[in-house]
Amino acid sequence: MANNAAELVFIPGTGVGHLITTVQLAKFILQTNHSISISILLITLPNQSPKLKAYIESESCDNPYSTRLVFVSLPTLTNVPDPSSSDFFTTVIEHCRPLVKDLFDDRLRAGLPKPAGLVLDMFCAAFVDVADELGVPSYVYCTSGASFLNFVFWAQSWADSHGLQACDFTAKISDPNGSFTVPGFKNPVTSKNIPAFLKMEWGSQVFFTLARQFRRMKGILVNSYMELEPLAIQSLQNSEDKSIPPVYPVGPILNLKSGGGSQDKDKESTIEWLDSQPESSVVFLCFESMGGFDDEQVKEIADGLDRSGHRFLWSLRRSPTLAKPEISNDNETFSEALPKGFLDRIVQRGKIIGWAPQVEVLAHPAVGGFVSHCGWNSTLESLWFNVLIGAWPIYAEQKLNAFELVKELELAVEIRMDYSSDWRFEKPNFLVKAVEIEEGIKKLMSMDEKMKGNVKDMSDKARKALENGGSSYHWLGCFIKDVLSYIA
Repeated sequence: MANNAAELVFIPGTGVGHLITTVQLAKFILQTNHSISISILLITLPNQSPKLKAYIESESCDNPYSTRLVFVSLPTLTNVPDPSSSDFFTTVIEHCRPLVKDLFDDRLRAGLPKPAGLVLDMFCAAFVDVADELGVPSYVYCTSGASFLNFVFWAQSWADSHGLQACDFTAKISDPNGSFTVPGFKNPVTSKNIPAFLKMEWGSQVFFTLARQFRRMKGILVNSYMELEPLAIQSLQNSEDKSIPPVYPVGPILNLKSGGGSQDKDKESTIEWLDSQPESSVVFLCFESMGGFDDEQVKEIADGLDRSGHRFLWSLRRSPTLAKPEISNDNETFSEALPKGFLDRIVQRGKIIGWAPQVEVLAHPAVGGFVSHCGWNSTLESLWFNVLIGAWPIYAEQKLNAFELVKELELAVEIRMDYSSDWRFEKPNFLVKAVEIEEGIKKLMSMDEKMKGNVKDMSDKARKALENGGSSYHWLGCFIKDVLSYIA
């Protein structure tokens, strides 16, 4: 492991998105303070994603902090559950706990000092037990926004104060007429805006446990910035609930370079096509690898695009529910689901791709709107590049993100905010019709000047937040001071 005046040990989640944002946060810390070193412990699963492997190799080779940033792989786990099972994450962490403990025990036996602290991905919060046994502070890195963190704390506290078990809580929030006053939100959060997984007993139970573990941390790093979520962040920092640890908004933590390798040719083709389009004329549709649709929904999207008349770039990939493992890959499009004659009709104004170089696309001047699932990383990227968002959440906490963007912050327009396709790949709750998609795209691409100004202002503030003297730079300094005070 790395060795310096103060060493932090990061444990990211298993997904490539969680790893990338963890590495970027680590670099921000190293750039800000030269007396800290960081070791990143990697949970290794069988059949690990090639994308994840490539990213680790790239960061290990192209690393300006090579003496202060190292990657340490834990032994490969065996007998892990199916990734689509509800207990996947909790079981993985349970299996990893003895591996992490053994690693630190080996360090101590070798005479190496204890780390200054553990920084745990939000889904790895159970390792707070290991930190407590070791006698070092632990911090959690929330890769979602501050509003989602507020909701998680509220849900656990509200259920406990009413004596509700997870099954009773899910029944309460699943009431179609339900409306809840949640700290950090200006507007009541209605049932349709609550993530679908929290309406399942297992989902509520998982997040109640996480909330209790968060309360045991010495601090919480949040991938957000004060200017974006002032009410949500202040609600956490000034909460009457004193069991909520100090909160450090240190975002936006972004990876502004996309992968290459076999995808370079596809990226080049996509950027060449964008180069030939007028400024702010293209609507970009991308829902990430887990955000695929079935045949019926693909046809409705295609019809909506056709009828809208707008130029478009569509990252169209097969839904994980339908993908055959032997043929599924990032560069494959789901073109067989498109309506007959669609490709011929749109050849002059549209392009269908598989994998999307999202950072480069959002940075391109031809892109004027982004129809997005409202994943938090995609949201921060879109705002960073001053691209207007059409909100179409699908799974995870995305419905709450969309609610915040559209209703709370007025930084996005709605395509459809109450759509759900459970992350375990169950059937969506309804079909979004072509007419809704057409209307949403037209609204997105003709957004009023006030909202355009809001987005431009937030883009400028994102950059300033990370600069010396900016809000996130300040809060990262507060976090580092806290870490170093432990050693002192």
